[in-house]
Amino acid sequence: MLSKKARRPIPWALGTAVLALALGAGQARAQGDAGIPVGSKAPLVAVNDLDGKPVDLGTWIGKRPVLLEFWATWCENCEALLPSLKSAYQAYSDRMEFIAVNVVVNQTPEKVRRYISQHQMPFRILYDDQATSVRAYLAPATSFVVLIGKDGKVTYTGLGPDQNLEPAIKKTLGAS
Repeated sequence: MLSKKARRPIPWALGTAVLALALGAGQARAQGDAGIPVGSKAPLVAVNDLDGKPVDLGTWIGKRPVLLEFWATWCENCEALLPSLKSAYQAYSDRMEFIAVNVVVNQTPEKVRRYISQHQMPFRILYDDQATSVRAYLAPATSFVVLIGKDGKVTYTGLGPDQNLEPAIKKTLGAS
C-alpha cells in the first residue's frame, strides 16, 4: 500500500504534463476546445504570488470580470500572444482584472521577475508552484486564456498565439 505522501499529487509531474501538452499544442485552437467548460462556475482557488504568499482569486472572481492567462517564460505562443494581451489591458483594465498565472515548469521566481521586467508585463502575476489553478481550470497548455464574467462564470477559453480576444472581452464585459 502507498503511503499518504506517495499518493499526493506531485506538482512537478503535473508541470511536466503541462509542458508536454504545450509543446504538442501547435498553433491556435478554437475557443472552448479544451480546459474548463464555458458556462461553468470559475473555481475560487488561492495561488501564490512571486513571494510565496497566497492570493485568493475570489478577491476578483464574482466581483468583476477577470482574464486569466496560463503562461511560462519559455512559451513561444505566450510571447506571441503578449502584444494582444497588452493591448487588451490598455483598453479594458479599468473594467476587468488581468492575471497572468505562471505555470512554474522550468521556472524560478527570479527568472519570472526578469521576464516580466524585460517584457514590461503590466498584469498581476501569480506563480502557481502548487499547480492549484492549473488543475482547477484544467489548463491544457500554456497560452491558455480564460475569461470570467462578473457573475463568476467562464465566458471564453482559448489556446494559442492567435486568439481574437477583443470580441470575447467585449462580450464578457457586456454580460457583466
